[in-house]
Amino acid sequence: MGGACSRKRDPWVNEDSLHRGVSGRFCKSGSSKWLGRSCSRGSLDVEPGQKRCTSLMELCILKICQEINQYTSLSMLPRDISQQVFDELVYSQGLNDVILETFRDCALEDLNLGDYPGFNDRWMEVISSQGPSLLSVDLSGSDVSDSGLVQLKDCKNLQELNFNYCEQITNRGLEHISGLPSLTTLSFRRNNALSAEGMSALSKLVNLLKLDLERCPKIHGGLVPLKGSSH
Repeated sequence: MGGACSRKRDPWVNEDSLHRGVSGRFCKSGSSKWLGRSCSRGSLDVEPGQKRCTSLMELCILKICQEINQYTSLSMLPRDISQQVFDELVYSQGLNDVILETFRDCALEDLNLGDYPGFNDRWMEVISSQGPSLLSVDLSGSDVSDSGLVQLKDCKNLQELNFNYCEQITNRGLEHISGLPSLTTLSFRRNNALSAEGMSALSKLVNLLKLDLERCPKIHGGLVPLKGSSH
């Protein structure tokens, strides 16, 4: 899935810290200019017939992914590294309940988990543990429900949320995210439970620029004015 270069990153990681830890944890100290700045998921893929040298960064990411079961936490890694490890595991569908716990408190910024198999409310506690670092979340096609959305209340810097095809989210769920002042993009495509009455809960989202309600049959036209909102 998408690349891991994000908007606010810790710049360096110590080379030795990628090979040692205390109680199964990585260490965050030191310098690692050797790692470079390449950090897109696409850089791990090569066109058929082409050959190129694998970067040290890519080798580190792949090595951590291969040995992910040996670690209890990645929270001491710079978030550039933990973000790329997370993205690689999502891409390869290597996440499960136990491995996801490894990313608790990692200060990840972008969680692109749309259509990820098995995602439900049990995972939301780890998602919310990213706290104010979290900027975007895509849980489209998941079994997340109103109860799961409660967990996002402390992620005050969230800018984008996508819950397309999430059939267990109702008007009550909208109330749980109404206190996220930084939201600019919100999407609930193909939801049969949301209604125009529930939109009033979003009036506090003063920075909301895009609200996608396409194919929500109880909201005619796919968009309704938000009373009390400046939009």
